[in-house]
Amino acid sequence: MTATDPVKDLLELARDRSLAARQTLVDMIGDLFCERGAVLTERERALMTEILDKLVGDFEGEVRRQLAERLADKPAAPQNVIDLLANDEIEVARPVLMRSRVLREADLIAVVRNRTRQHQLAVAMRQEVSAPVADALVETGDSGVIEALLRNESAQISEATMAYLVEQARTVDSFQEPLVGRGDLDPALADKLYWFVSAALREHLLSRFELPVSELDDALEAATHKLIAGAQAQPVRPTAAQKLARQIAQSRGIDPALLLKVLRSGEIPLFEALFAEFSGIHPPRLQHVLYETGGKGLALVCKALDIDKATFTPIYLLSRRGESGEQVVEPKALSTVMTFFASVRPADAHEVLRSWQRDNAYQDAILALAEDSRVDADRP
Repeated sequence: MTATDPVKDLLELARDRSLAARQTLVDMIGDLFCERGAVLTERERALMTEILDKLVGDFEGEVRRQLAERLADKPAAPQNVIDLLANDEIEVARPVLMRSRVLREADLIAVVRNRTRQHQLAVAMRQEVSAPVADALVETGDSGVIEALLRNESAQISEATMAYLVEQARTVDSFQEPLVGRGDLDPALADKLYWFVSAALREHLLSRFELPVSELDDALEAATHKLIAGAQAQPVRPTAAQKLARQIAQSRGIDPALLLKVLRSGEIPLFEALFAEFSGIHPPRLQHVLYETGGKGLALVCKALDIDKATFTPIYLLSRRGESGEQVVEPKALSTVMTFFASVRPADAHEVLRSWQRDNAYQDAILALAEDSRVDADRP
């Protein structure tokens, strides 16, 4: 058999318009572009591609589907033919969209933007999805397509797009589970997502059952902290002051007198760490509570912790010393905060303290979810 025989065979089959001839032609093409493809000259390959390019549109749908199946895994398959098949009806296009490496990034983006939802889903499930293709899939706004992309562990998703999807997960429940399972999710985004999921679960449970809110928050917060701790490759290292404060809390305990003594000595980092251990409030909220201009936050926490007026007053004043150590509190401001301290009911102070002890991210997620619900309710 000469080197030109395959092309002659194709020409003869091309003239035969019967279904059997078309199926035989598909089988021959699949073989020629695989094991036997290496013996073809460039001219013969070009002729074959030209013949196939002209005939694909005349093939029956089932024959085109068989052709797509045969060529989907062939790295030497002709570009033009693969492009035609990728833009065909979905039953024909699916194997090519999901498996063909001949398709270029621009080809895939064009399919995503111009073809059907089923075509988009097939692209989302490819073994290799580049970040630009993933962006095009996300731009469709189709939650089912995006969920399929998120479940595709081999898909490359840019950090910006991942951040957007985590934000969307606040209101699109179907994004939450596949996002949590992605190994390429940035730790900071993962933490944010975990709190969103907890807040969404909280809202769902409270809408269906009469549950004690504080106990539910305790349980969800503890579970989320455990999940985050288990997911962190390197836990956050405490500072020297935080380590010492923890040791003091475990060995001898912390009381208001110790807080005042440390503050008077000017050991601000240790005072902050001790106050965090004593109050259960941690950065960044801790700094706001301690140094908020009016001092009402500090007054509330001290009232909740049973710190008396005689101890609260110097704590408030010393925590407002300037860099030179001079007093910076105006008499009127001191009078206002002391009046507020005296008027606060312990039960109210305890309720505020418990809310401030909760993780900032959990509180933010709850507030964000509430805002989303409010916006939805205001829409006509």
